[in-house]
Amino acid sequence: MVDVIGVDASRAVSVHPTGTEVYARELTRALLEQGEGRRWRLYFRRAPEAGWLSQAELRVMPFPRLWTHVRLSWEMVSDAPDILFVPSHVLPLIHPSVSLVTVHDLGYLQFPRAHPFFQRLYLDVSTRWNARAASHVLTISEATKADLTREYGVPEHKVTVAYPGRDESLAPVESTSRLRDVKERYGIEGDYFLYLGTLHPRKNLARLIEAFAPLCDRALLVLAGKRGWLTEPLFEKVRRKGLTERVLFPGYIPEEDKAALMSGAVAFVFPSLYEGFGFPALEAQACGCPVITSATSSMPEVAGEGALLVDPNDTAQIREAMERLSDDRSLRDRLVELGFQNIQRFSWTRCAERVLGVIDRLMV
Repeated sequence: MVDVIGVDASRAVSVHPTGTEVYARELTRALLEQGEGRRWRLYFRRAPEAGWLSQAELRVMPFPRLWTHVRLSWEMVSDAPDILFVPSHVLPLIHPSVSLVTVHDLGYLQFPRAHPFFQRLYLDVSTRWNARAASHVLTISEATKADLTREYGVPEHKVTVAYPGRDESLAPVESTSRLRDVKERYGIEGDYFLYLGTLHPRKNLARLIEAFAPLCDRALLVLAGKRGWLTEPLFEKVRRKGLTERVLFPGYIPEEDKAALMSGAVAFVFPSLYEGFGFPALEAQACGCPVITSATSSMPEVAGEGALLVDPNDTAQIREAMERLSDDRSLRDRLVELGFQNIQRFSWTRCAERVLGVIDRLMV
């Protein structure tokens, strides 16, 4: 009998997916495509869209609270797969003897003040549980693997790095009418620097606003994305500095507008204090946008040579990088070309092949 590979796909069907949810969705798709001949069983809290899951057995299990530790655990008791893979959440309390889980980052330890207390406590407890209880752990960068072994003492042989893929539909938008329409939709006039991601203290946006202030006569600063925790101080900082007309907060950007918004920017500025893996930097590179990002955590290994790297704690460095890209067209062009080369290293097919290799080893 062919072994059953179970996947907690509950995070793969979010309406407005974050990075970890995109990871769950795209990796699950790629695993099904690359893992033909295997028996897949996917567990959902609510029904997914039809179309891309036909080669798997689906188990939709609505449950009001504690879905993972109660409902999914019960499924593990009543009809367990041979191995359970959890790509973007926590391993249930009851699970098969063979299990695999992805740990995305340990940012809550690096910057505890950027998380509410109970969220930080939950992240710490759940990550410790994942690291201890799982048969093997995946991380999405060497930086996260190093954090996991250093902070929680996880043996290196128990951790495998599998770089995520990228959205291969993203490409530069060259239509001037399309670029103009998107700018008008979000109230953008003239040149602009762009950040796109959750508005969260870990993203270092307060320092980005400080860096931008002396350059506000050159361009706008567009801080796009849904609000996270402690966003009100950002709005207050903008008001206090008299930048309400120069710093725009357009909110969540739908997928259909992302490429145009990135393609039209002078630069994509992503000075995050910590990232397990910086998806937005790759997305900007795919759209032909020069990138400024941090020289810390996973960002150097993700952005490669296709970005200007800065100390995220140094406001002057961030400002100088923005000024350089504003002034130097040849530098922008060079970073764009290097960015196109860099993104070729990342694909969901390659990620799925690496994960399948781990699954096969665990099931021997």
